[in-house]
Amino acid sequence: MARHHQDLSVVDGATVLVTGANSGIGFHAARQLAGAGAQVVLACRDVAAGQAAADEIGRGALVEHLDLASLDSVCALVDRWGGPLDLLVNNAGVMAPPTRRSTQDGFELQYGTNHLGHVALTAGLLPVLLESERARVVTVASLAHHAGDGSILEAGHPASYDARRAYGNSKLGNVFLGRELHRLAAEAGAPLASVVCHPGVSSTRLFSSRDGMGARAAVRIAARLAGPVFLQSSAQGATAILDAATTAPSGAYRGPQRLKETRGPIGDARLSDHALDLDLQRRAIALALEQTGSTLAL
Repeated sequence: MARHHQDLSVVDGATVLVTGANSGIGFHAARQLAGAGAQVVLACRDVAAGQAAADEIGRGALVEHLDLASLDSVCALVDRWGGPLDLLVNNAGVMAPPTRRSTQDGFELQYGTNHLGHVALTAGLLPVLLESERARVVTVASLAHHAGDGSILEAGHPASYDARRAYGNSKLGNVFLGRELHRLAAEAGAPLASVVCHPGVSSTRLFSSRDGMGARAAVRIAARLAGPVFLQSSAQGATAILDAATTAPSGAYRGPQRLKETRGPIGDARLSDHALDLDLQRRAIALALEQTGSTLAL
């Protein structure tokens, strides 16, 4: 499997927007990118937590409010974005709340936040990205995309709620967004790179947040006790984002290479059969664009 050396110097002077960068792999990726000379903007639902993270990162890191569970919030960020943008990192997400919850727009929470929110954000910021000579979009998926299937077309309103499948479909949507963006850019000859990656299995707030898996006390306790032994650190998980943000080729799907892609050095990762279904990809993205009122104009 192909491996590429990360050369963070390529982001020197770039303007970077990272969603969910106040903690976990998003924070560590943002800190590394800022350290390499990028102007980093942390897009966070919790502005206070985002500001604390920006203060820790230093180097002029900025904070913008973004609630991906609200299309109005996404549109507001797009509307007030006043500067250039070279790199967009679609990283934020919620994982496996035990009972069905909805976004402000009425979609199942994981589908609406992880998938639709990032579709709308990417589509909205594309005109600004395309003004850059080094435009790149990184979309963070997950090993859990293997649990996604054709039910992604149930429009975020599944007949029955299964937390694992819903999360898998939201991550399958992330894969589809990155791959469809690459396909469209290549078809149009647009100077835009789009890379999908996954962090393996890393210790992040997804396991402790009471909005998701952390709603189960047993999960929080297990993550706290077993995490240091069985999970990569967030800093290690961030290496997949850094690879995708710098030297990985457009159209690639990247992730750790050891122990069934749960950890280790970064290389080409394995996509599920559903993720390789081009017809399903086109239908799922067309649906998401319709639901968000967006267009991938390349």
